[in-house]
Amino acid sequence: MNMDLKGTIEQMETGEQDAALAALQSYNKEMNHCFTFSKDDERDRELLGGLVLGFLDSELQPSCQLACLETVRILSRDKHCLEPFISRSAMSTLALYAGIAVVSTATPARSQPVEGQVEGEEGEGEEAAEEASRPSENSDQELIVESLKSISNILLHNETGQAVAADLQLIKGVAERLKQCHDPTWIHEVRFFDLRITFLLTALRMDVRAQLVQELHGISLLGNQLDATLGLCWPDTLETARAGLEVGEQLPPLSRQQTELTMEILKILFNITFDTSRCKVDEEEAAEYRHLGALLRHCLMSHADGEERTEEFHSHTVNLLGNLPLPCLDVLLIPKVQQGSIEYMGVNMDAVNMLLEFMEKTLDRGCKLRETLLPSLSLLTESARIHRETRKFLRSKVLPPLRDVTNKPEVGSALRNKLVRIMTSIDTDVKDCAAEFLFVLCKESVSRFIKYTGYGNAAGLLAARGLLRGGRDSGIYSEDEESDTEEYREAKAHINPITGVVEEEQPNPMEGMTEEQKELEAMKLVHMFDRLSRNNLIQPMQLGMDGKMREISPEEPPNSDSEEEA
Repeated sequence: MNMDLKGTIEQMETGEQDAALAALQSYNKEMNHCFTFSKDDERDRELLGGLVLGFLDSELQPSCQLACLETVRILSRDKHCLEPFISRSAMSTLALYAGIAVVSTATPARSQPVEGQVEGEEGEGEEAAEEASRPSENSDQELIVESLKSISNILLHNETGQAVAADLQLIKGVAERLKQCHDPTWIHEVRFFDLRITFLLTALRMDVRAQLVQELHGISLLGNQLDATLGLCWPDTLETARAGLEVGEQLPPLSRQQTELTMEILKILFNITFDTSRCKVDEEEAAEYRHLGALLRHCLMSHADGEERTEEFHSHTVNLLGNLPLPCLDVLLIPKVQQGSIEYMGVNMDAVNMLLEFMEKTLDRGCKLRETLLPSLSLLTESARIHRETRKFLRSKVLPPLRDVTNKPEVGSALRNKLVRIMTSIDTDVKDCAAEFLFVLCKESVSRFIKYTGYGNAAGLLAARGLLRGGRDSGIYSEDEESDTEEYREAKAHINPITGVVEEEQPNPMEGMTEEQKELEAMKLVHMFDRLSRNNLIQPMQLGMDGKMREISPEEPPNSDSEEEA
């Protein structure tokens, strides 16, 4: 018989374990799948939460502990009724049951903490953390899981709860258990919610993010977690393989649990590395990031169970790869060429090709391009800029020798056509990134860029860089010559540089006019432009000496720069 909320509260208020246990079990069964709550019962739910926490602070039989923690998990789903759970004492109690409390900062709520908690005196820091015990066969991991789920709910919904968790140093307790990543005793749910709490804390608290990186060596810690989750071995310093597989053997799909854990790890690593891509790193840090890059290369070459899950998995991998310091991206090219590998100029291009295929898939999908396309496109651009082999490989795939000069660059199903199309996107970031990618593949040569995209499509990037007069940007590239196809050479003189294609000859609209008629039409045009300009509908511009467009002031001649240059 299901009990209502008030009846549950009445049984709890008796203080008898058996009555409370029966009431809570009934309430939990009824509410287990409830994620929306009535506003009318808010006060009662808060009262029940306080009563349950009071029970958890006393000596209870394991079944009653579990029922209480299940109730906290259910009640903590309601972001409007978290008041009983966000105090320091309440969070300390939950942390003790979760096995992630640092005793020096936690309220000693129970005489027998759950095994795995971190013990230590105030001020001992890392030495205190090292005393965390390993799980035993008798430890009840159900209690740990329920507590972790409750803490996750609190962190997700409440800023005060986040601050208390940071103050209680919960990240230290979680990090200590993460060190036990090779211990098979911990069940999947404990590992997953340890990572989920770490993700929430690093996403929501900058101080915890910094603490994890600097004090707790988070990149190395999570790299080891990733290594253990994927089951890797290392045939060479920066080459990975799946343990138990022969070299070159096709990787089996990751299990659902492996994929879940790996994606949580990737999200945490993204949080703690998102500002490192442009930073200078010392030799030790570079080695750490390159090791991480090797792990990410393995993720890129792995697949989850199902195409949709694989794309989500690869998306997290690409996002994190984009955070690595640029010089460390060479790890993508390090593996030796194996049978079945994609080889270019003697280099293994499997990872680069996978990135290119992933980028094209997101481009074809056309949904939320800023979030989905930009990470992979930016990563490919920077890789091409600093690695000659990568640039040449990508150019062979994206900008092969030009043969079709009858269709506009934006027309067609080739990857070049798709990228040129988004160069006129209304999303400035998307169009700039696409133009930058193609420009780098053209070795930042204006003439080559216009050849493949047309001047009209290229004008935005060229104007922004002051290259409308032509030339080459300041990038450092090899001096290999452009090899035009016979079809392009034959048609080159007839190509309209604005559209990038050979167009049919159009009749001359001034044919048959006298000079006076031509002059009259020209003056009509001048007057129309003047009227539009005075009404601020258009702004007359001219090309400055710096290669950028600038306004023409009324008192200066419209072509003064050209006269000076002549």
